[in-house]
Amino acid sequence: MKRTVAAMAVGSALIAGHVCVDLVPALPAVPRTRPGELVEVGALAVRPGGCVANTGGELAALGAPVQAAGEAGSDELGSLLVRLLSSRGVDTGQLRRRPGRSTSYSLVLEPPGIDRSFWHHVGANAECDGTAFELTGVELLHVGYPSLLPAMTADGGEPLVALFARARAAGITTSLDLAVVDPASPAARLDWSALLRRVLPLVDVLSPSVADVRTTFRGPAPGPDELLDMGVAVLMLTSGPDGLELRTGSAARLGRAGAVLAGREAAWAGRRHFLVPPRVPVQTTVGAGDAATAGLLYGLLAGLGPAESLELAAPTGAARVSGTAGRSPL
Repeated sequence: MKRTVAAMAVGSALIAGHVCVDLVPALPAVPRTRPGELVEVGALAVRPGGCVANTGGELAALGAPVQAAGEAGSDELGSLLVRLLSSRGVDTGQLRRRPGRSTSYSLVLEPPGIDRSFWHHVGANAECDGTAFELTGVELLHVGYPSLLPAMTADGGEPLVALFARARAAGITTSLDLAVVDPASPAARLDWSALLRRVLPLVDVLSPSVADVRTTFRGPAPGPDELLDMGVAVLMLTSGPDGLELRTGSAARLGRAGAVLAGREAAWAGRRHFLVPPRVPVQTTVGAGDAATAGLLYGLLAGLGPAESLELAAPTGAARVSGTAGRSPL
């Protein structure tokens, strides 16, 4: 597969939306504190986080030209975020620094053997509505975590619709990833079913986790066939160690999927693939789904077929889990 990828030109991608700094203290157990008590923790890992960093960084590590687009603050954390993204080979020219605003960050609590949880500050992400994104020269636009971008989902999701409509008009292949919606968050009050039924006809690639879908829709969560019926051309559903499922729409729908899939309808239409990722030691689960998305998008950009793209998505996600992310599995 390495020879196949190397023979193909790789298109450029704009990875946009939620971006933050992840602060990850090493924890031997879940801290339980009382007022005035000192609890010892381990060393602090500082990483770029959110969809822009996770998917964009892994896509750059695989060899694709990647630009990041989003909002950061004018504070020191924003300067650190730019340095961290740049060090991963991501072009940060479209990462705007907002005067007087704070940069988004997450405190990631991930003790051994326990699923991670987050304390999150939305920061400048609250102002990200997509209107400033420059799409010239881009072949693929990927937007991540709209539930954490309140300006993008305002007015029933009109800014998100407008962004994808602008990309569609420019012949750009479009991609969307979701995030788990906290039932206590303001995002849970949105009518996501109505919003996504407006957006998904403009989305060529959708790559959520099963948990993302389950928490986003009110009532019974739609299955793969229903999500395809909502208008997407390529669907990848991830469910951690249980596997990745790839479904694709009709040749007619693939024909409207922008530059990256132009002329490849016969290879991609009506496909169904399922793959269990390789078993690896679990160091972290943060960003694993985003990394799998990067593998899928790289396959698209490099001209691979659906089965080959899924076969790249699985080890790219597994590398994130094992702590070896950034080392190309090609």
